[in-house]
Amino acid sequence: MSLPDERYRRGVEVLQRLSGDGPGQIADEIAEVAPDFARMTIEFLFGDLYSRAGLDLRTRELAAVAALASLGRLAHLRAHVGAALHVGCTAEEVVEILMQTAIHAGFPPALDALAGCHDLLVAGPRSGAPPTFPSLEGRS
Repeated sequence: MSLPDERYRRGVEVLQRLSGDGPGQIADEIAEVAPDFARMTIEFLFGDLYSRAGLDLRTRELAAVAALASLGRLAHLRAHVGAALHVGCTAEEVVEILMQTAIHAGFPPALDALAGCHDLLVAGPRSGAPPTFPSLEGRS
């Protein structure tokens, strides 16, 4: 069993691998009003689940893209498309995942996802702001 500090450290490391520039502002904003929730997000989602050995980050990000597109969660989808591109997925792979999503979630969510991430898919991972993931550097 990992101690909370270890889980948090692993979570921050995963986020740094996903974004390249380290964690972003989302959790900082969350931490202003709900610091425990922001910390738990880092520890559980990224420190526990994302750091498991069963899948690499590319595969985890493609799964996240499919799930978020299916649910119509554009803000999180954009972050995960950016992260997928950052960890080595190609725009073509992301498009294929979104096309596959249309089979199971319907054409409207897949088309919305393509439209909502158009700029990321055309420009690639290094064309602007890095993907924004939760950040709690220095918070407990």
